[in-house]
Amino acid sequence: MEFLVNLDVDDLERGILFYVQAFDLELGRRFGDDGVELIGGPAPIYLLTKTTGSPAYPAGEPVPGAQRHYTRHWTPVHLDVVVEDIDAAVERAIAAGAIQEQPIASETWGRLALMADPFGHGFCFVQFLNRGYDEIAT
Repeated sequence: MEFLVNLDVDDLERGILFYVQAFDLELGRRFGDDGVELIGGPAPIYLLTKTTGSPAYPAGEPVPGAQRHYTRHWTPVHLDVVVEDIDAAVERAIAAGAIQEQPIASETWGRLALMADPFGHGFCFVQFLNRGYDEIAT
């Protein structure tokens, strides 16, 4: 089994610039004018150009609020990026255009930074400490 990460963006070149700078990824392949593969992480990230206001899923009964927008939005799925140095990762991501949404929190298992990319997608940086999640596992 293999996981692929797909992220919608409204500006492909801006998306490439952000993800390459923020996460030290490299441009892999281009798929015409509307998609790219970014490599260098544990799973490839595919950026897909989707226009603001376009339907979030194929034709069917319209659902209020089910159109794409790239302001900060909530979704039940987000990326957690495990890093060795959370302070450096946050600094690098902010320099690339990310927003830090809360101060870095420290727990017995590690440190957590809640972030958002320039396209409204939330993500977290995680720096494990001690035994990581084993500190709280039952």
